[in-house]
Amino acid sequence: MMKKTILSAAIVTLLAAPALAGHEAGDFIVRTGVIQVAPDESSGDVLGLGELSVDEDTQVGLNFTYMLTSNWAVEVLAATPFSHDVSVAGMDVAEVTHLPPTVMAQYYFGQGKFRPYVGAGVNYTLFWDEEFNGTGKSLELSDLELDNSVGLAAQIGIDYEINNDWLVNASIWYIDIGTDVDFKAGGESVDSISLDIDPWVYMVSVGYSF
Repeated sequence: MMKKTILSAAIVTLLAAPALAGHEAGDFIVRTGVIQVAPDESSGDVLGLGELSVDEDTQVGLNFTYMLTSNWAVEVLAATPFSHDVSVAGMDVAEVTHLPPTVMAQYYFGQGKFRPYVGAGVNYTLFWDEEFNGTGKSLELSDLELDNSVGLAAQIGIDYEINNDWLVNASIWYIDIGTDVDFKAGGESVDSISLDIDPWVYMVSVGYSF
């Protein structure tokens, strides 16, 4: 649903955008909207049960952009904390919470009200509240811990300026998130499991420029 919404927003902006003045050097843009993290995960084998699976989550997204010139900008992505169920062999066994703040260098194309852009940058993902649920505990799993992650990120997006102050936005990130998963089974520590979460992140938002 999120992918279809972003695609629809992109089509509308392409059809509606006249060639008027766009973002300028020194503009500060604040956007807020709905953001979804959709993992494209892979992992090592867990106790002979197979790979870990991480479900998606949707939260309130925020980003802050400063226009260095009319084309170049710096953006910081933030959000309310994401919570994901973690499964193995079709069983939900744990839940983890994380925040993935990301800093991007961006290039905006064109000069009109419609401003497509691309970006590249760095992500830092902080994990906390890692806990096995009742199912995980019934399997005698305990002491879950995920290492924080640093990785690269890439982005495409679209701004459409409604007027000099307000705009609508649709954007997509791909973020490299990799972590080591540590836990105990039957009270004994097991070897760390490598987990690549590598999510696609989708956001639709309303922005204010000043």
